[in-house]
Amino acid sequence: MNSSPQPLWIALGAGAMLALGGLGWLARDLSAQPNGGQKRPSLLELLEEVRQAPAAPEPGRRAAPGPPNHSPWQSPLRASCAPGDPAQRLRLQQLAERVQTSPARVQIHPTNFGERFNRDAYGNPVDPTPQLVVLHETVYGIGSAINTFVTPHPRDEDQVSYHTLIGGDGSVVQVLDPSKRAFGAGNSAFNGRWVVTNAKVGGSINNFALHISLETPLDGENDGPSHSGYTSAQYDALAALLAGWMQRFPIPASHITTHRAVDLGGERADPRSFRWSELQTRMQILGLLCKP
Repeated sequence: MNSSPQPLWIALGAGAMLALGGLGWLARDLSAQPNGGQKRPSLLELLEEVRQAPAAPEPGRRAAPGPPNHSPWQSPLRASCAPGDPAQRLRLQQLAERVQTSPARVQIHPTNFGERFNRDAYGNPVDPTPQLVVLHETVYGIGSAINTFVTPHPRDEDQVSYHTLIGGDGSVVQVLDPSKRAFGAGNSAFNGRWVVTNAKVGGSINNFALHISLETPLDGENDGPSHSGYTSAQYDALAALLAGWMQRFPIPASHITTHRAVDLGGERADPRSFRWSELQTRMQILGLLCKP
């Protein structure tokens, strides 16, 4: 198998041809936990789930539970106003403009995302404005991820999505508009904060988070602790995408985190082998780390 990153048009074509047997990988690795040996639901049970109305706040306000104790996030990104290479700055600024105005787009199935909530499950007002960016990895190729997102998933445990995918060649694919709620992290919290949108399920950061997933290199298509890492083109595209989001939303550099860090179950490891120094350099060049 060719180890070089595939062009975007090949990845998109390949995604449509993947066998249905591979659809469970992303939900298994990056979404809710499996049901632990319980019998598979019947067709009638699945149909009943489809008929149920989306979770909505009940009338009146009640105290919402907070997340369990969890280690606070300590950002590896350092504040810096040091001037960067002007040529590199211009190159990244031009890339940021292209990423913001003309990314490739994929329309995913409605079962794999939702609307942001203005109230939690207990009737309390919540701010749905994106204030956090969570980094992930695809584990398998970008085509496999797209194939999963466009496939209907009526069961909650199978539903998963991100807002943007970044291919190994630096291709940027907008999977979901930032105004929508992606199903990127299940049981999760960030610095003591989550939003409970369904009292039977618990809380997550999805209502105020944006999710980015980096295409995993071929040697990372496993559950190992590390792999060869991401390409220079991916770090370029990531910094360019963040530049647009940080300008549009109240997202400081300290609120760029990982799936590993927000996961309350302690089972997520993505994005493995992420080099914060590569992102630090590019964000510094773009002036995204300079604090007045």
